[in-house]
Amino acid sequence: MSSSMALRDLQRDLESKANDLAKIQKDIAKDHQLRKKYTIQLGENELVLKELDLLEEEANVYKLIGPVLVKQDLAEANANVRKRIEYISAEL
Repeated sequence: MSSSMALRDLQRDLESKANDLAKIQKDIAKDHQLRKKYTIQLGENELVLKELDLLEEEANVYKLIGPVLVKQDLAEANANVRKRIEYISAEL
């Protein structure tokens, strides 16, 4: 009789550990997706920065805000993209 109780206790413990493992795996998958998102955003922003560096000082730069393109100063656009890269790098 005590062996059946021990077996039930072991089974309960195993189920608990399996649930813990499933939770950890879910957290890892969530973190992986988030890292993937940030890595993609970092690449996009680095590409934008390279494009901005190719422009001349008097070039027109526009920022998409909702459905509208708003004219933006080149230096301001450069600073914004650099800040975004800095933030994303810190998150990674």
